[in-house]
Amino acid sequence: MTSFNKITQTILAAATFINIAACQDTNQNSTTQNAANSTSKSATQSAATDKSTSSADIYADYLNRDVRDDIFYFVLPDRFANGDPSNDQGSEVHAISRGGFDPTHKGYFHGGDLPGLKQKLPYLKEMGITAIWMTPILRNRAMQGSSSGYHGYWIVDFTQLDPHFGSNDDLKDLIDTAHSMGMKVFFDIITNHTADIIRYEECHNEDGSHKDKDNYNCKYKYMEQLAAGDTYTPFVPPEQKEVKVPAWLNDPKYYNNQGDSEWHGESAINGDFAGLDDLNTRDPKVVQGFIDIYKDIITKFKPDGFRIDTVKHVDLSFWQAFSPAIMQHAKDQGIPNFHVFGEVYDGDPAFLSRFTTLGKMPAILDFGFQGNADAVFANTESPTKLVKLFDDDDYYNDADSAADLLLTFIGNHDMGRVGLFLNKNFPQASEAEKTQRSILTHALMYFSRGIPVVYYGDEQGFTGDGNDQDAREDMMPSVTDSYNDNNLLGTDKTTADDNFDQTHPIYLALAEFADIYKSHKALRRGIHFNRYAEQKSGIYAFSRVDKDEKVEYLLAFNAAKTAKTVELAATANSYQNIYGDHSPLKANNGKIEIQVAPLSFVIYKAGSAVESAEGATLASFTAQTDSRSPEFLDVQYQLSGLTSALPLLKVTTEYKDQNGQFQLAAEDFTPPYRAKIEEALIADGLQGTIRVTIDNLNGDTSEQVINLD
Repeated sequence: MTSFNKITQTILAAATFINIAACQDTNQNSTTQNAANSTSKSATQSAATDKSTSSADIYADYLNRDVRDDIFYFVLPDRFANGDPSNDQGSEVHAISRGGFDPTHKGYFHGGDLPGLKQKLPYLKEMGITAIWMTPILRNRAMQGSSSGYHGYWIVDFTQLDPHFGSNDDLKDLIDTAHSMGMKVFFDIITNHTADIIRYEECHNEDGSHKDKDNYNCKYKYMEQLAAGDTYTPFVPPEQKEVKVPAWLNDPKYYNNQGDSEWHGESAINGDFAGLDDLNTRDPKVVQGFIDIYKDIITKFKPDGFRIDTVKHVDLSFWQAFSPAIMQHAKDQGIPNFHVFGEVYDGDPAFLSRFTTLGKMPAILDFGFQGNADAVFANTESPTKLVKLFDDDDYYNDADSAADLLLTFIGNHDMGRVGLFLNKNFPQASEAEKTQRSILTHALMYFSRGIPVVYYGDEQGFTGDGNDQDAREDMMPSVTDSYNDNNLLGTDKTTADDNFDQTHPIYLALAEFADIYKSHKALRRGIHFNRYAEQKSGIYAFSRVDKDEKVEYLLAFNAAKTAKTVELAATANSYQNIYGDHSPLKANNGKIEIQVAPLSFVIYKAGSAVESAEGATLASFTAQTDSRSPEFLDVQYQLSGLTSALPLLKVTTEYKDQNGQFQLAAEDFTPPYRAKIEEALIADGLQGTIRVTIDNLNGDTSEQVINLD
């Protein structure tokens, strides 16, 4: 495999990023392509010859593989590959699910389907992908307003595949084939809403059309209005009374019927999501109904997990019942590592974590990571933002979830691509520079904590013109003009070409990252320690340490266009280079000096294990209601006796519950040592009792019971 580090050097040599002549831009694509054909293999060989754990078994055994070992690929099947043109028009039986095919229009079906996705599985496997997450594929309303349901979020039938994508048998065939190749398949599911079928007499005519031709919204009615008798009168047009499956979904009584969301307050939960019929997810019938729907999906198709749409627009009580029931059913069906992660479109870990702690969801998509990673590496903000982000991981730590289960990403189908952000933030930069910044941002996603998600097309340098429809280009040859005029990064191609190019420099880089990721357990699951961050755009350094191996992997990323040097405390006398074409490092007076080229990164592995933290004890603590998440008690510990640059410790916090029993609250492996405990669970709340255990991961522990008052 071509060495990405050689690619980096060639790109940097071709365009020094400073005072580059305009005429050079015409040659950048060929420069990048030549770089992709480089024969240097030093970094790949280094990774292959120094594996901290054998990856062969876990990557063959999809069923028993921990999700933290996976690399995800997020794809819209409609925009990927057309394996069966006969299904392009959708259903031949259900009129509501037929039509909407126009590949010249960015908002219509383009013909991609599951047979096409199956044909391209080797392309994904060779890139190192181990898990495929598809946008919703259940039967949709084909047309609504001026666009189609190509994206899958307008479901009318929760029991069968949308015919535009193939048949239920096609889905089973895709899953079986992926599993035979060691890859998992994840479904994108919806519980918040169904397709827009229900109408209101106050807003709509009898045929369902809007009375106000200038404003298609129905103004939201708040709960106090409903209590005063100010309500909408819901109805379903006669020809659509039985279009939803299961049948109970056709009854308006199971919906909130309060008009369109205003995206804040109660309307964010009870309002129609851009007109889509918003379910009353407080109703026990709705809760059990959706548990049954998705239990049946698991039983019938055996997917490996769910991504859940619009999580923050659903009542929290729904998730408290839904998530545990679905996880248990998957286990009962013989899927031991079924994973569920939700979409909570917010960047604050204190808010995001509510759904993994209070909401009992195993994980969420890490929008906090997306915003901060792009700010530092796809823009010019300070790497200190990343220090704060990872320090906030304590919000996710509880008895059944942690930050390393989060799905990390740098762009998606709603907000747009990293290529778009680069075009906006660096309008004068060369294509070579933007290609390199895309690769560098992806690298942070691969090697920092969390589970990486590649957005389809980013590996081919797609940029898009914006968000939503403008970020959903075709991988197969496109006939959409607004896509085909985009300048893709790292290639002379456009989206009018077939874009499954396995020599594209970003594809090659991600394939190499996957090989390194799979070869070193610490880079997948290791404790993430912040090590250094510049106050301005420049170096961010961090370490990953596997709790069993106890060997430091030291990574330094340089977001600047000039070479940087950073000096850090050493945990070993020498470090072997894993990535970056550098000589081994030698410690000098307990320090190591790391040099990082412009817009590049390095990975080193320490030559010996980190010394155990001997004699660490609890010096003091503080406990108060968390200012950012008021349902939680924030307990912060100050430890004494810490001398290592990387103190390997597990600080476990337990609380005494209403029955006088100690229950696990959180485990924390990184300073600052903290625990976030739901106050309602603690007997006597702020006057209750906790127990703290400090474990140096080498057999030495100390325990202390604390009365909070």
